[in-house]
Amino acid sequence: MTQDTPPDTGRTTHFGFQTVPEDEKAGRVHGVFTNVASKYDVMNDAMSLGIHRVWKDAMLDWLAPRPGQRLLDVAGGTGDVAFRFLDRAPEAHATVCDMTEGMLLAGRTRAEAENMADRLDWVAGDAMALPFESGTFDAYTISFGIRNVTRIGDALSEAYRVLRPGGRLMVLEFSQLPNPMMQKAYDLYSFNVIPRMGQIIAGDRESYQYLVESIRQFPDQDRFAAMIADAGFDNVKYRNLSMGIAALHSGWKI
Repeated sequence: MTQDTPPDTGRTTHFGFQTVPEDEKAGRVHGVFTNVASKYDVMNDAMSLGIHRVWKDAMLDWLAPRPGQRLLDVAGGTGDVAFRFLDRAPEAHATVCDMTEGMLLAGRTRAEAENMADRLDWVAGDAMALPFESGTFDAYTISFGIRNVTRIGDALSEAYRVLRPGGRLMVLEFSQLPNPMMQKAYDLYSFNVIPRMGQIIAGDRESYQYLVESIRQFPDQDRFAAMIADAGFDNVKYRNLSMGIAALHSGWKI
């Protein structure tokens, strides 16, 4: 995807543990996911021991898709969530939106994509400036993607805009364990094991080093819930998964 070079605002943000100009982050994140696209699903299974599948099923259980709904899955990559949604909702439609063409291409080649082609769209786009009209979708999901957005508040505002009144936001993201000792043990695993897996499986240690660092930079559950409420969503709630390794956040557009 070709994008115009954003203006230099002078503002900075984090890229993992590095401080970078805001206008550079999107390009760097795009590079990470372009590098890992072909091994993304394999690495997700290896890093989480397959538990990411259980977490995504939990998100769909809470969302409770209904026939005829329209879903927008942002940072949807290879289509995991969209396929699950369509399996559960007859006559529904899903749009996968991702900024990385390589991820979308990997999704289109999956067997499920061909079987669901008439109910599934693949769109290249930026979470902070979605290429959709306001009030278009019944549900908005984003899984393990919002922590990579340069301005999370802008992405949440865009989610609010494209949802219809009564629409539902669902965010699945790595989070913080409430027990400090357990968090320390998890950090040791993440920083020592996952980059090595990335090197062995995907031939890319640096990308997975960034992904681990980005998890630690993401707000904890309460702070992120407050950000969702600040974007205009009502009835904001969250549920911890696997003791808080990941969390599900939900909000409604009233």
